[in-house]
Amino acid sequence: MYIESLSLKNYRNYEELFIEFENKVNVILGENAQGKTNVMESIYVLAMAKSHRTSNDKELIRWDEEYAKIEGRVQKQYSSLPLQLVISKKGKKARLNHIEQQKLSQYVGNMNVVMFAPEDLNLVKGSPQVRRRFIDMEIGQISPIYLHDMSQYQKILQQRNHYLKMLQIKKQTDQTMLEILTEQFIQVAVKIIAKRFEFLHLLAKWAGPIHKGISRGLETLEINYKPSVEVLEEQELSKMVTCFEEKFGKVKTREIERGTTLFGPHRDDLLFFVNGRDVQTFGSQGQQRTTALSVKLAEIELIQAEIGEYPILLLDDVLSELDDYRQSHLLNTIQGKVQTFVTTTSVDGIDHQTLKEASTFQVSSGIIQKVD
Repeated sequence: MYIESLSLKNYRNYEELFIEFENKVNVILGENAQGKTNVMESIYVLAMAKSHRTSNDKELIRWDEEYAKIEGRVQKQYSSLPLQLVISKKGKKARLNHIEQQKLSQYVGNMNVVMFAPEDLNLVKGSPQVRRRFIDMEIGQISPIYLHDMSQYQKILQQRNHYLKMLQIKKQTDQTMLEILTEQFIQVAVKIIAKRFEFLHLLAKWAGPIHKGISRGLETLEINYKPSVEVLEEQELSKMVTCFEEKFGKVKTREIERGTTLFGPHRDDLLFFVNGRDVQTFGSQGQQRTTALSVKLAEIELIQAEIGEYPILLLDDVLSELDDYRQSHLLNTIQGKVQTFVTTTSVDGIDHQTLKEASTFQVSSGIIQKVD
């Protein structure tokens, strides 16, 4: 899978842009704050219908404009597919093959991307929220049902929190509605958790050997899912439901006192162990970076195994963050099989055949040109 062309209108600092890409490594060069990352982000947004940098879509719209439009054509194994996303103050409209999609969950997953940016090095040492977001974005690309379940979950969570707040301030006293919302909450929560277990099991299967390779056989990586309710991967959904019901029965009074939902997928976390030790707490910076890199490279292989095609890889200013050995490992892994976009201020000092054969683009003040 690769993106053939990209068109932007009123996107960030780009008034208009049309650019064609080759199915290989594309290097986007430029000084900071010229618009390199904006190009990278627009490809990500076209695929995922949301940014990796902000949750406020209005920031994507050029100053003083009403809307932003991203269009692209993605070449897949058996088809060529035009994609379009229009972002306005009213929301987002997505078109797939010129047909407007009623739900974004029907749109996401038609173009698959893996983003690796400096903030992804925080995957290991950052907050649980960073890791949950990572899980949700990646599963969402390969499972529209998961996206739908997550959307349902967020709505029910919001309603449940609102009702708990009403009970807390005594604007409501009837707990029947809370019980109904709790039941709906649990039904969706266990589906999400089961899917996360399944995904992380697959991710660990790919990441383990990759990590071993990068660490020259010295380290073993384990990835564990840590749910906030004591459920197990091998449990049937009905058993998980029982665990949740028991938990919420015990914490109901506490939740009303606090006015918020204390347990569920929105409170879960992900743990990484290298040679049996928690990398977040005890790992060196090198081990944390190797773990993050292993996970990202594992994502590429996992998506390929699930959908039969390699995703597009976006490396945003990340090469300069890796030492020579990890750089080489990354570039060797993608060589010749994954369309890759690399943003950097300079390729000096990166001596690798992949970059010598790359297409190069220069960005300056929102204008991008191919370098021959």
